[in-house]
Amino acid sequence: MPEEASTYAGPYDLLFLALTILTVVFTFLVLGFLIFLAIRYRRGARVDRSRPISHDIRLELTWSIIPLLLGLGVFAWAAVLFPSVYRPPANAEEIFVIGKQWMWHIQHPNGIRENNELHVPTGRPFKLTMISQDVIHSFFIPAFRVKRDVIPGRYTTAWFQATKPGKYHIFCAEYCGTNHSEMTGYVYVLTPEDYQRWVENNGPSGEAPGSTAVLTMAEAGHQLYTQLACGTCHDPDALNRGPLLEGIYGTQGKLPNGQPAPVDNTYIREWLLNPSERLSQKYQQSMPSYKGQLTEFQILQLAAYIQSLRPGGAQPPPTAPSTPQRRRRGGNAAPIAAGGSQPAAAQSPQTTLTGAAGATTPAGAQATNTGNQNGSNNR
Repeated sequence: MPEEASTYAGPYDLLFLALTILTVVFTFLVLGFLIFLAIRYRRGARVDRSRPISHDIRLELTWSIIPLLLGLGVFAWAAVLFPSVYRPPANAEEIFVIGKQWMWHIQHPNGIRENNELHVPTGRPFKLTMISQDVIHSFFIPAFRVKRDVIPGRYTTAWFQATKPGKYHIFCAEYCGTNHSEMTGYVYVLTPEDYQRWVENNGPSGEAPGSTAVLTMAEAGHQLYTQLACGTCHDPDALNRGPLLEGIYGTQGKLPNGQPAPVDNTYIREWLLNPSERLSQKYQQSMPSYKGQLTEFQILQLAAYIQSLRPGGAQPPPTAPSTPQRRRRGGNAAPIAAGGSQPAAAQSPQTTLTGAAGATTPAGAQATNTGNQNGSNNR
């Protein structure tokens, strides 16, 4: 067994041990009786066969009820334990994971980004919000006993709280293509003091959180919000051309068919990519679709910005334009756009993005924030 390095690993291993013991006990119990009866009543053995027993209700109830109760007990135990890893506690800090053939992109809310690595401290719960930008992957940390499918078009969650400093494997546990076996990485669990030093010493990016080169998720989302001219429809002075976003995150929205739906990351993602499925008839005609124009990271950044908005117009402070991240220590390739091998501007220099009120913004503008928004190391 891999070593136990999270609060979930111990209860998981206890259930696994109970299942193993039950399997071994009943295997030897049934096998033992089978061997005994085969020898006892073999051909030629001197035993009384004059009064064969057709049934024994007490024996039949015993071998039916005891396994039934044990099976139901294991089921109830697993039914409580299994979903608990997908329901993070309220104080869990969120980390965003995007699977891509064939690497893991990881974004901390404070702006630090990692590829195929994840640094966390002991003693603090972390919620993983995950999505794939191509095919189905599965984020698996054996030492934490945490495994969750990462699916295109849908957010999935899991959580963990590391208990032991060390270096632990990350695997993709779902066959995802030619280089599936190379889609690996490591979780580095640090003491709280070492983790704080790691953050202050710039993490892996070469720039510390709070500097102009590293934007938080909400700040990067604010830049996108401005670049895409979203305020033309969604700012308080937009003359009701679109719904106000202040305080909307976490409330109950309403689908075009009248059904309620929580305004969360999933709702906002569909709002941006398929507005006709999330917005009422009043706003459907003025809200453009950004399908194929926003990366998964950018969608999460816009969601983080909307989440940061509070009633009354409070917004994150404006930030200076980000500067390119330095080359990562260890000689990895320089950052590129998360959606491909080249920045978006280089791929389609003439493409424009339509803002909420019909204004256009060069598509290259959304890719220029290479310092924080879209950078990812190319394998």
